[in-house]
Amino acid sequence: MPTVPQLTLTFAEAHGPEQVVPALKILLLLTILSVAPAILISMTAFTRIVIVLSFVRQALGAQNVPPMQVLMALSFLLTCVVMAPVAQKIDTRAFEPYTAKQIDEKQAFHETASVMRDFLVPQTREADLRLFYDLTHAQLPKTRQDVALHLLVPAFMISELRTAFEMGFLIFLPFVLIDLIVASILTAMGMVMLPPTMLATPLKLLLFVVVDGWSLLSRSLVASFG
Repeated sequence: MPTVPQLTLTFAEAHGPEQVVPALKILLLLTILSVAPAILISMTAFTRIVIVLSFVRQALGAQNVPPMQVLMALSFLLTCVVMAPVAQKIDTRAFEPYTAKQIDEKQAFHETASVMRDFLVPQTREADLRLFYDLTHAQLPKTRQDVALHLLVPAFMISELRTAFEMGFLIFLPFVLIDLIVASILTAMGMVMLPPTMLATPLKLLLFVVVDGWSLLSRSLVASFG
């Protein structure tokens, strides 16, 4: 009869730092993987993109079209486009030297943090960053590399929310104008029983298609991080 392989799991007492450090590295890696969605939302272009696309769907008045799953997928792909240069820099300055054993974990983390600061700081409003430094009573940084990541990330998110709402407001304006024009025309014609959305929604969809809205919107979102 063929033998059945067996897997045995044992727990032994660690003797010295050389046995503890690998286990801590594995624990740290699992922790990073568990918070990966939070990192995606808080330290990339994802927040701005998904909010603006959600505003577009609401402005069109097409209810659940496109589905939220489609918007999330498009947001993720556009985020990959925006973050590709950042990922390339991290790979060149941190990951490749670390795998080649040219630098240790501390230096790799320092290089990764430096690359992320180069992306986050230009997208963060100075007033938002100053707010979190005031809340923590910390000393203001003198250079970009002195900015603390635990204060930079929430400031970046607030700035992203403000920017996304500003872009959403500008997107809403032409569609609101169409709603007002259609409602005024129907009222002037005495057709008050006809819901304005029945005529406004097709007109808004037609306008969005004519101007190639998805292409224009994608270009504007990616260019806003330039």
